[in-house]
Amino acid sequence: MNMNRYVDSTEQLVVEILVRDTRKSVDFYRLLGFELIRDELDFVEMAWEGHRLFLAGLEAIYEIPPSEVPRPQSPTANIRVMVPTVDDCWQRVNEIGARIVEPIGNRTYGLRDFTIADPDGFGIRFASSLSVDGRRAGTA
Repeated sequence: MNMNRYVDSTEQLVVEILVRDTRKSVDFYRLLGFELIRDELDFVEMAWEGHRLFLAGLEAIYEIPPSEVPRPQSPTANIRVMVPTVDDCWQRVNEIGARIVEPIGNRTYGLRDFTIADPDGFGIRFASSLSVDGRRAGTA
């Protein structure tokens, strides 16, 4: 298998989320700290540290009214965003009233993380690495 990169790693494995209300989703992701890269009204490119996330309006893809598309009770998938201090993100998502899927906590897999759902039920997990003794890396 050829290991030469075809494109930069930030252009690979980009997730595209179908959304009911593009404006509402853009506002939500911007409040979380995502950068708006391109806005074509029913198709939007967001980014976190250069890594892309696409938002596509349902109205542009399906002939079903967005209000008739069911929203999942819990996310069927999530993206993980690594941050230096996950507790700061936890405070921010609580301030904006995001729907909490999994509250913040130290996990056995070496991360302190939490998961929220976007307005359409897609999961976003914010995480920071834990040190060996269970405290966040970089804390006393």
